[in-house]
Amino acid sequence: MSFYTSLSGLKAAQTDLSVISNNVANVSSTGFKKSRADFGDLVSSSALQSSNVAGQGARLKSINQQFGQGGFTSSERALDLAISGQGFFVTSGAQTGGEISYTRNGAFGVDAERYVTDSRGNYLQVLPVDSSGGVTATGLAATQSLQVPLTSGDAKATTKLDLKIQLPTAADLPANRAVYQSPNSYSFDRYDPNSYNYSQQTTVYDASGAAQPATIYYTRTSAPGDTGTDSTWEARLFIGNTEASASQTNGVGTVPPEPLTLTFGADGVLTAPTGPVSFGGALPSGASAPISLTLDYGAESKQTAGTFNVASLTQDGHEAGQLSNVSVGLDGLVSATYSNGTSQKLGKVVIANFANPAGLRQMGDASWGASGDSGDPIVGEASTGGAGVIQSGALEQANVDITEELVALIAAQRNFQANAKAIETANTLTQTIIQTN
Repeated sequence: MSFYTSLSGLKAAQTDLSVISNNVANVSSTGFKKSRADFGDLVSSSALQSSNVAGQGARLKSINQQFGQGGFTSSERALDLAISGQGFFVTSGAQTGGEISYTRNGAFGVDAERYVTDSRGNYLQVLPVDSSGGVTATGLAATQSLQVPLTSGDAKATTKLDLKIQLPTAADLPANRAVYQSPNSYSFDRYDPNSYNYSQQTTVYDASGAAQPATIYYTRTSAPGDTGTDSTWEARLFIGNTEASASQTNGVGTVPPEPLTLTFGADGVLTAPTGPVSFGGALPSGASAPISLTLDYGAESKQTAGTFNVASLTQDGHEAGQLSNVSVGLDGLVSATYSNGTSQKLGKVVIANFANPAGLRQMGDASWGASGDSGDPIVGEASTGGAGVIQSGALEQANVDITEELVALIAAQRNFQANAKAIETANTLTQTIIQTN
């Protein structure tokens, strides 16, 4: 009987050696969690059994994974993610019909279709969000595969120009006329600097996102004493090589294309127009469609004693931008930034927790599957409900302490040798008995 008792101990020590060796072998595996072999003793039991009996050996009870936190190693990739705290990333199998798995290995990349995948080719799952980053649906059934678009979507045509300018009070009337009589008493020519006082240029976009130069020319048409205490200016908008017409009437008749009349009181405050003014009908060469927009000088545009100054000029159009950066916040919010200055919220990385993580089914590559022992996943956002926070640009190392494992390896080796010696001793005793007879 002692032979089989020692044999069970030998097999237990061999299993312990295998578990420890696996831990040591994966000390450099990202997201790996070490295992521990738990053993129990074997005792024959019956209703009439005496309490003074020898055990019958050892048995393997379980091999439990230890889900302690591993250390972090820094990375320069935004899609290298690590969870600080409890939880697992959720992935969907690309080759297994959408099978859900859970991983601590955050070394994610992008495949040919721009989906974010793990080392096994599974899609990283995120919760859908609105334009401000708020989650719009919860639960495992609401998750979706994260895809990073190369562009920001459709281009946006310019519809509005917001300006803040300062026109000088001492500005002269255009040099190509001696006496101001009416808005039509001189001939404006954008190529003749004597027919206007100042100009400013910006860029606007048509419906296809093509950039077009836009230039506004300012011509002083009256000064205080000419027609009263007010000062008037004309603003002409050219988009490309075409002049756009303003919808405001200048009071002396409409001659297309019509300039915009700016009126300043004696105190320099802009009295007209009092709101946005529409310009339309401009179809410059190269544009896909006519460009119509509004000019809004606001209440801060003034006529002052200083020089001509454009304090601000903004427009709301843009071309279709190319992807320039992807970032992941501590809460798991994935944002993409594009070359045209726009950004897009792509989703929030899902974090799953389990009542009994040790009951998860191992799938390799630091991935696990749910089982009856683990319980159902508790899915949520990072840093909420006990879930950890997400570190971008970092990877979680294996939680293996190599020194501890080497000491355990020596102990397992000694156990193996002791049980082997016990088998050898039992064999010697048996041989002695046989030879004596």
